[in-house]
Amino acid sequence: MADGPLTERLIAGFDAMSEQFQMAARYIIDQPHDVALLSMRDQARLAGVQPATMTRLAKHLGLTGYDQLRAIYADAVRSGDFGFAGKADVQAVAQKRKGDHGLARDILRAQAAEIIRLAESQLDPIVSMARRLASAKSVFCIGLRSSHATAWHLQYILSMIGEKSVMLDAIGGTGSDALARASRNDVLFATSVYPYTRVTVEIAEYAHERRIPVVAITDSEVAPLARIADDVVLVQTKCPSFFHTMTPAFAVVEVLGALIAGQAAEAARESLLRFDAHLADFNTHLKSRTWTRKVLSSSSVSSITKKIDGVPFKASLPNQE
Repeated sequence: MADGPLTERLIAGFDAMSEQFQMAARYIIDQPHDVALLSMRDQARLAGVQPATMTRLAKHLGLTGYDQLRAIYADAVRSGDFGFAGKADVQAVAQKRKGDHGLARDILRAQAAEIIRLAESQLDPIVSMARRLASAKSVFCIGLRSSHATAWHLQYILSMIGEKSVMLDAIGGTGSDALARASRNDVLFATSVYPYTRVTVEIAEYAHERRIPVVAITDSEVAPLARIADDVVLVQTKCPSFFHTMTPAFAVVEVLGALIAGQAAEAARESLLRFDAHLADFNTHLKSRTWTRKVLSSSSVSSITKKIDGVPFKASLPNQE
């Protein structure tokens, strides 16, 4: 489901709101469809507040009352601004007007702009998260539905540079069982974006209650994961496509993997050498890295050197696929 028409305003002012206003605002952010379709009293009951709170919140936002707020959301529903199907209709109109090339250009530009924003505003939380992950004894990774690829990619990178990553995704619904052996020396990495996957949030809450550090990639300061995580990286998911973009979250994971490897360079290098040899043993790639076996037969990693223009140069591993 897409963001509601007042979501950005509610998020921007969320921290300054009273507890009752926050409960009402969270409901409006999380259930924009219901705002358009249910009565104010029903909405207040579901939000856990009095009906008068809904009215006061609407006036706090500069509206005449809650009827005006409901009307804004009803207009959004009628115009097709909610849901994947509604966004698909909007995309179809834009695609017809701009053409396939124009829509593709808009999607790529939106993704590129968000990655630039990450470089300008999220470096501190990214570095903080990388340090916490690097110092953890084990990293338990959870991400489902559209966020699954993001969590799995981090787990894959960590498995290449060490043996401390665990993917909480198993057949038969047993994935979360691995958390039974987690401690305060470990970290749970969780990622989910609006409208948020229930199981991911519940697993993160379970870890938080047991004082297992939680780090998260999500899309809002008032997102369920953001409210309980020790480190949070915020990504935007809006996109001209009918489907929200996961490209920024994926980019953050690749940066995290690089930073974590760099913070334990020698250990990561040793692990990558073993990993590369394993791939060669199974002939995993079309172009096998036969040189890796020769490297492993040397006395130590530090002896892997050659000379370029008479200057000693330590060879580096190629990028892993």
